Amino acid sequence: MTVLLATLGRHDERFLHALVLRRAPWLDLLMRAVTRLGDASFVIAVTAAGLLTTDLHLQSAAQLAAFALITSHLLVQVLKRSVTRARPRLPIGVASLIHAPDRFSFPSGHAAASLCVALPVANLLPTSVAAALIILACLVGISRCYLGVHYPGDVLAGWALALGSLAAGSTLLR
Repeated sequence: MTVLLATLGRHDERFLHALVLRRAPWLDLLMRAVTRLGDASFVIAVTAAGLLTTDLHLQSAAQLAAFALITSHLLVQVLKRSVTRARPRLPIGVASLIHAPDRFSFPSGHAAASLCVALPVANLLPTSVAAALIILACLVGISRCYLGVHYPGDVLAGWALALGSLAAGSTLLR
């Protein structure tokens, strides 16, 4: 198991380095903006707005998002404190483009939070708009790697937590 984790870690680091070594100034600005869509203040505000609306479909989507946000956040915090994976080691001369919110990297709370809100809302939208929203939520996760604060595996784990939380919420909130 230790050998498997070490191998995955090396691949994770290699993919991250390949990404951060291809940064571009215009993309730096875009990714700094996109990553904010996963901030707690943003996802909570969007969810609260949905809960306060009179549209019953949007209210139902917001209830699922709220359940998934709470569940995934609790799981993210437990995993961060039990796995204690340090933030990424970047290549020499490359720095993180934002300040990391804490010292642990695994899993990505931003990746989880953005997907927890986007997927329930996407179910209410026309296909093309829903696809754009889901892509934007996935870009939040990718931005965390681009900015140098998460490994790709952290983001994948965050997405998995979001999907699991949404599945649990879909079952429990029927």
